[in-house]
Order: sequence, then structure tokens, then C-alpha cells
Amino acid sequence: MLEDASNIEQRKDVFSLFELTIQVKNVFYESFPDTYWVRAEMSDVRTNMSSGHCYLEFIEKNPISGQIVARARGTIWAKTFRMVKPYFEMETGQLFSSGLKVLVKVAVEFHELYGFSLTVLDIDPAYTLGDMVRKRMEILRQLQDEGVLTLNKELPFPSLPQRIAVITSSTAAGYEDFLNQLTSNKSGFPFYVKLFPALMQGDKTEASVIAALDKIYHYANCFDVVVIIRGGGATSDLNSFDSYLLAANCAQFPLPVITGIGHERDDTIVDMVAHTRMKTPTAVAEFLIGRMEAAESELNGLQQAVCSLSTDIIQKQKHFLQLIGNRLPSIAIDRIERSRAALQWMGSKLSNSTLSLIKSKESLLEAMQLQLKNLTITQLKERERFIQLSEQFVKMASPEYILKRGYSLSLKDGKIVKHAADMQPGDELVTRFADGDVYSTVNKRK
Repeated sequence: MLEDASNIEQRKDVFSLFELTIQVKNVFYESFPDTYWVRAEMSDVRTNMSSGHCYLEFIEKNPISGQIVARARGTIWAKTFRMVKPYFEMETGQLFSSGLKVLVKVAVEFHELYGFSLTVLDIDPAYTLGDMVRKRMEILRQLQDEGVLTLNKELPFPSLPQRIAVITSSTAAGYEDFLNQLTSNKSGFPFYVKLFPALMQGDKTEASVIAALDKIYHYANCFDVVVIIRGGGATSDLNSFDSYLLAANCAQFPLPVITGIGHERDDTIVDMVAHTRMKTPTAVAEFLIGRMEAAESELNGLQQAVCSLSTDIIQKQKHFLQLIGNRLPSIAIDRIERSRAALQWMGSKLSNSTLSLIKSKESLLEAMQLQLKNLTITQLKERERFIQLSEQFVKMASPEYILKRGYSLSLKDGKIVKHAADMQPGDELVTRFADGDVYSTVNKRK
């Protein structure tokens, strides 16, 4: 049976919701009286613009499945947030935003209306830096295991890097500095620059730069190098250049990649896999001009070496010709005397040699004449025999010869009849025998 309502309210084991939450709150403060350092990942970070308070969630994921295994609401009051946020961003170079793993000092709170939460009192940037370094090392290790980490660095750099594909924002001040530095080079070297616009900060940087690389890939034969530049900006904007996908695309690109992302303190992963890393867009332009100057210096050196070598060869040949000129009269006289003696000797031998040769040729002609006569007689006899045989064959194949052997020919309208099917009753036939023709009419065909 149901108890009376008044009796239930008087029982000591019955609480109102408010009373129960107060009891839980007391237990919380008794169990967690101190502050605690907690490792977690920040999520859903929001700042109240009017109050200055920061509201967020702390989560923990399963390292294998990635599933969230714990979640807690967090609060950073404005007074604390004004100190924690700039300190964290200065030390880590990262925006205070969702997705970062942090080590925070918290007080455990329980409110009868809002429930369990953590109030942040302090933060340790060194933990976040360590996590960032770990991620970078994992990406570098993956690129190394795939064998692509140094592929771009191993490409031969062109001697004259004049055709340049530039990836940057079209409105970036660094791009203007890059162009001005190239076009105003003191040596007047011509450079041909093609801009492939891309976002250089924000969440879409990775996809935008990869899309620009894909466009350049289709015209790779038109360029010597690829330049990725970015003019200044916050250090936190460099996160996109620590991307595995972007680094893998740069490492495997078929043209040398030069970076000038505009920071000096640390290299991004894209800097590490690129062929050449420079600090700023202007430094990239100076590097390209320097390569042209080096090529020019090398060509000038080769030109001087060729001129020097040519002069040396000409001097040696001139000296050689002088020696030959001095010795030429005596050499010519000696050669003339030897040639005259040889001609005299050949003249004495020529008469005897001529007679002997004539006699030899006469004997050869007589032998050939006799051989030709015998060969002609033989050929004539063979042809005569062939003609006789052919004549006999023709006679034997003639119709008159065949008729004499007892055969006859039937003709219709002057044409030889070869098949019975060619005849019809009433057709007139001429049958030819060796001694005359017989005329008949077809009565029946069987």
C-alpha cells in the first residue's frame, strides 16, 4: 500500500533535489579540497565578449579508437584568462583554441544548478609544446618511413632559375617585396613569375596550397622552381605548414621547392622537406638572384678559360708554322729529287711492263673469244631443241589433232558447248568431225 504523503516527507532518507545536490556538493569539497593538474584536450573554446570569461570543454580520447572516454565542462574567469591566454600563446606560438592538448591547474567545482565543472587557475605551456614536438616527430618519422623526406632536396637545382611558379596570397605584402627584389636586381637578370593564389593562414591553408601545387604540376615543364612565400603574420598561423599532407606533396613534387614563410625561430615541416628554406620572401628573391649571379660568374670564368686556351693554342700553332716555313724549302727540294729519281726508275720499267701486259691481255682475249664461241653454239642448240619440243606440243594440243583422234566438237551459235545444261529442246547444233560438219536439232535433254 502507498504510504501517506505526510509520512514520506517526515522520513530521514528522503531528500529534495536541492538537498541532495547540496549533499553531493559537500562531498565534492571534502573529497577534492585542493587544486589538481589535469591533462586533457580543449574543445568548444568560447569567449564571452562582454564578460571576458572563457567557457570550454575538456575531453580525453581513447588513443587507439579516438572515441571520447571523458568529458568535463571548464571555466576560466576573465581575470585569470587575461593572464593565461597571452602567456600560453607567446610561449607556444599557438592560438588558444580547440584541439590543443594542455596541462591545466584546476579546482574541482560542483554547483547545485550547473553540476560538475573545472575552474582553470593556471596552465603549463611546456606540456603543449611537448605534444606539438611529438606530433612533428611522428610526421617526420612517417615521411622518413615512406622514403619521401629528402626527395625534393635530392632534385638537381637549375643553373638558371628564371621561370618561377609562386604560391602565396595575391594581396600579401611579402609577394610585392619578392617581385620588387627580383625586378630591381642590379644585374638586370630577367625573371618570369606566375602567381598561383592560395590562402596562407587559417584552416583552409593546407587544402589551398595543395590545390595550387596540383595546378602547377600540370604545367611543370613550364617552370624551373616553385616558391612558397608568406609575408609575416602570427606564428600561430604556421600550424598549417606542419601538415603531413602538405609536406608529402612538397617532398614528392617534381620541381625544387623553395620556402620563404617569413619566420626565423623554428622550421616548419614544409621547410624541412623543401629543397631550400629561406627566412623571408625577400631572402628567396636574393637567393634566386644569387644563383643567377653564380651562373654568370661561372660562364665568365669559362669564357676567360676558353680565351686563354685559344690564345695558347694559336701561339703554339704560330710557332709550329714558323718552324715548318723555315724547313719547307729544303723539304720541298728533297721531295722533288726523290720524286724525280722515282719517275726515272718507273720510266725505265714502264716499257717492259707495258709489252708484258699487252701480251697477257691478248692471250686472255683469245681464250675468252674461243670460250664465247663454244658457249654460243651450245646455247643455240639448246634453243633449237626447245623450239622443236614446243612445236610438237602445240600440234598435239590443236583441235584438228584432237578431232583426228576420233573426238568431235558440238557448237551452238558458233560457241563450243561444254555442259548439257546449256542446251534446250529445239536448239540447233553443229557437230564437227575431222572430215566435216553435221547439223542437228535437240529433241530432248536428259
